[in-house]
Amino acid sequence: MANISSWLTAFRLHTLPLALSTIIMGSALAYDSGSYNGMVSLWACLTTIFLQVLSNLANDYGDAASGVDNAERLGPKRGLQSGAITKDQMKKAISLFIVLSLLSGILLIMAGTKGLRISYGLILFAIGLGAIAAAMKYTMGRNPYGYSGYGDIFVFLFFGLVGVMGTYFLHTHSLTPIIILPAISMGCLSAGVLNLNNLRDRDNDAASGKHTLVVKLGLKNAKKYHAILLITAMVAMITFSILSGGGLKYWLYLPSFIGISRSIAVVFRNEDPKALYPELKNLALNTLSLSLMVGVGALMTV
Repeated sequence: MANISSWLTAFRLHTLPLALSTIIMGSALAYDSGSYNGMVSLWACLTTIFLQVLSNLANDYGDAASGVDNAERLGPKRGLQSGAITKDQMKKAISLFIVLSLLSGILLIMAGTKGLRISYGLILFAIGLGAIAAAMKYTMGRNPYGYSGYGDIFVFLFFGLVGVMGTYFLHTHSLTPIIILPAISMGCLSAGVLNLNNLRDRDNDAASGKHTLVVKLGLKNAKKYHAILLITAMVAMITFSILSGGGLKYWLYLPSFIGISRSIAVVFRNEDPKALYPELKNLALNTLSLSLMVGVGALMTV
């Protein structure tokens, strides 16, 4: 039986701050608009945690089954790759987190759609099922989309547009056009973290038949793509702040741009894929910082 340490490693808890950044952003924007539901924040955070862990476990299983997780892979060893967890144990854990994601998601929808027509709940439930499917199909099953270069699209959608706008809607029961700007920002930053991961693993991915967008674009264009993602994220936030009235409370996140801009420079200078591993954490934490400072701004009255 795998020990607790092995499971905590397999859960990859260091990925949770990036996942929660989306919920923090959506909740902060809702609070700033004058509508906030504490139960929505609670269940949204739990659902996101369960989905992220599900995605991590499914990724562990899929990459081990396909042979991508091998001795040449540069990242830390995963559960199946190291032998600490068996395939049967991993399957059971994946099933458990599917159930947890479903239950938490249902409670989230119930908390966020009180007073609305049942059709809203059904639409949100369908989106939730899509999120579960996306978490699993990244590397699992036949024709996993992560092996065909589509991972960035799904990350942008679920960690950007769906995450931010969905959370905002559950709080406020409405959507305003301006919300799409921070949603785009979060989606681009999340895709940037994935791009860093794929830049690090590009050689082994290519050799193993995992055709990520980095493998398809080539190193030079993948670095340009990274810059485009992060610059778009920053421009979207600046545009949001200007359209929001330009008060100080809407600019508190600007220090996070230092780290985000640094990520662009690091990628362009990089020649050793292994050296990119710490940058994943740095960009994820800067994304979290951005969301938290938007939340601090929402709490301000000026």
